[in-house]
Amino acid sequence: MKRSLYLITIICLLSDIAYGQNKPLKLWYDKPAAQWEETLPLGNGHLGMMPDGGINEEHILLNDITLWSGAPQDANNYEAYKSLPEIRKLLAEGKNNEAQALVDKNFICTGAGSGSEPFGKYQVLGDLKLKFNYANPDKANSPANYKRELSLDNAIASSSFVVDGVTYKREYFTSFGNDVSIIKLSADKPGQLNFIIDLSRPERSMTVEKNGELQMYGQLKSGTDAGGMQYLTKVKTRLKGGTLSHDDNKLVVKNATEVIIYLSAGTNFRGADYKKNVDSNLEAALKTPYAQERAQHIAKYQKLFERVAVNLGTGTAPDETTDKRLISFHKNPNADKYLPVLFYQYGRYLTISSTRVGLLPPNLQGLWANQINTPWNGDYHLDVNVQMNHWPVEVSNLSELNLPLAQLVKGMVKPGERTAKAYYNANGWVAHVITNVWGFTEPGESASWGVTKSGSGWLCNNLWEHYAYSEDKNYLREIYPILKGSAQFYSSMLTKDDKTGWLVTSPSSSPENSFYLPNGKTASICVGPTIDNQIIRELFNNVITAARLLGKDEVLRKDLAAKLKQLPPAGQISKDGRLMEWLEDYKETEPQHRHISHLYGLYPASLITPEATPALAEACKKTLEVRGDDGPSWSIAYKLLFWARLHDGNRAYKLFTEIMKPTLKTDINYGAGGGIYPNLLSAGPPFQIDGNFGTTAGIAEMLIQSHAGFIELLPAVPDSWKASGEVKGLKARGNYTVNFSWKDGKVINYRIISSRPRKVKVKINGQVKTISTVKA
Repeated sequence: MKRSLYLITIICLLSDIAYGQNKPLKLWYDKPAAQWEETLPLGNGHLGMMPDGGINEEHILLNDITLWSGAPQDANNYEAYKSLPEIRKLLAEGKNNEAQALVDKNFICTGAGSGSEPFGKYQVLGDLKLKFNYANPDKANSPANYKRELSLDNAIASSSFVVDGVTYKREYFTSFGNDVSIIKLSADKPGQLNFIIDLSRPERSMTVEKNGELQMYGQLKSGTDAGGMQYLTKVKTRLKGGTLSHDDNKLVVKNATEVIIYLSAGTNFRGADYKKNVDSNLEAALKTPYAQERAQHIAKYQKLFERVAVNLGTGTAPDETTDKRLISFHKNPNADKYLPVLFYQYGRYLTISSTRVGLLPPNLQGLWANQINTPWNGDYHLDVNVQMNHWPVEVSNLSELNLPLAQLVKGMVKPGERTAKAYYNANGWVAHVITNVWGFTEPGESASWGVTKSGSGWLCNNLWEHYAYSEDKNYLREIYPILKGSAQFYSSMLTKDDKTGWLVTSPSSSPENSFYLPNGKTASICVGPTIDNQIIRELFNNVITAARLLGKDEVLRKDLAAKLKQLPPAGQISKDGRLMEWLEDYKETEPQHRHISHLYGLYPASLITPEATPALAEACKKTLEVRGDDGPSWSIAYKLLFWARLHDGNRAYKLFTEIMKPTLKTDINYGAGGGIYPNLLSAGPPFQIDGNFGTTAGIAEMLIQSHAGFIELLPAVPDSWKASGEVKGLKARGNYTVNFSWKDGKVINYRIISSRPRKVKVKINGQVKTISTVKA
């Protein structure tokens, strides 16, 4: 007995010590990037930088999360609500195509919508070019010992190589300390650094040299009479040896041994003091010794990053460069236990790098755009994409990085109230499919996709999840008016469906999908799509819960509770066994459509679970089988999450292998053919960061779930990960921190930590038990 207790104690102690990654987390390559999708993303939530590691010439792409063209606008059609009765009448008569024509005529935004300049777009800040001169230029064409890498452990990129017997090193980071981007270049022999520094932007910019400093400034288009966003970027250097001069607004470095380049940037997005801030950040960094700046950068970054550690056991894959490793993994995914860990932690790294409290949430490209005309404006799509960007945040112990999204949504409420009145003569606020930093809430410019109105309710799910994980009552008080306003909109615009007697949305659509009518024509506009019914059901329940916790709005609670009883169910099953996407069992025009919005009740909501609603869960499986496993990367990631919620770890892992397909394609794609670029950013194509974040959330969902009233460990672990593994620092709803380890697919040690001792239900190895938590 004593021996057994002793062994258990040793196991617990060892497991606490042993938690960790398989090995240092890094992306690495043996050659420079040949295209942008091979460069390494760096970011501190404000500034972004992507160096390509070039030898004769290096391009370092620059970003600022706040750099947007466009301006606030009012694109509401204030006569739109007058068409509402006729649209609803046509829909009730089954004339959806005629209703859609009327929507296209009278029920979309005014102007060009997302294609207009006032809507704007997220844009690249610029390009820092370093053009090198070597004593023996021919030798630079065949350098020795080339290595380029990105360390996720300290958020620093580097490159090194040997030319003509000289070892050159470069180190890059976007500092979490003084909010500047820094590049350090060195040679192991004196006086070997000779290069030109050029700072430029494709349009609307001016670069000048003043007193050894490059200054790039300009103003973007607004599409209005008011001026657009202003920006300023400054570059300064510190040399060890050699000289600094200038030529035609470029800096010229000659015969240096070490050069540190500092870059500071800002916009007037929130305040007129941006120029002062740019100067003060640059001055502070210049006064800080490089080693100290580097150390404080690492410390502040690791305060977030090191909260979670994952180990999936030992694999048999060779230690190859990351681009080659992708290819090998696709051929034999079960041999590599390191790449899934790397990809999961890369998602956490990208989150930390692309947003910060007080600024903006990651957009369609996170922080990293490489052009003026960013695909899909680099905006915030509200029919899955921006929500997916935030799905891994809470479970992956980065809770505070959900707050920028809450701030963005808060700015949509007043515009959304105008839109609710203009189109539906309804109370509360609404947002449709797209938004920007200027608070756009109007329908899009085409009925086929633009009238989907689940966007605002879906955003409320993300806001609620932060409370569900943190149990922060002060935060709940802050977001309650947002949740309440969204519920008031849906409550006041619901209309009775004569066929079923249910309260439904009308007009609406299932995001970006269409169906055949009995007359053979097609339409997107419909009554009460499944996603609307699920989102409204979840939102009403959350508002009732929030109002009760805060002691508010008893009358509203009763009204919402009464309407809940009149809503359609969370899902209906079609005659072929699938979950119905629409209120009627229409035939979809594209069976493998990229969106699977009607499974919202399965994820991110908890309306459908294998335990509580087995028939609906089975219908979800059949839906996924028909939809297939391919698609743009974000769609594959969503399917991974669905299968994880259905407790099918092997199928979820198959989806992971699907998303990890190596690709270099950059064409705009809406169908099959997603994948991963050599720098591990996800491809639609083109690059969209939601595939990264969705997959990160999916890996976490395979390891831990907490949506069904209990914490479940290893709910969807694939056979490939069963041998052994450890996790430290994942979060569960209720503000629990969870550590556990397993062997042969069985949990052998676990610890549930909370800020106060309490009881919690945990499902371990198939059994639900109530345990006491450990105090943090």
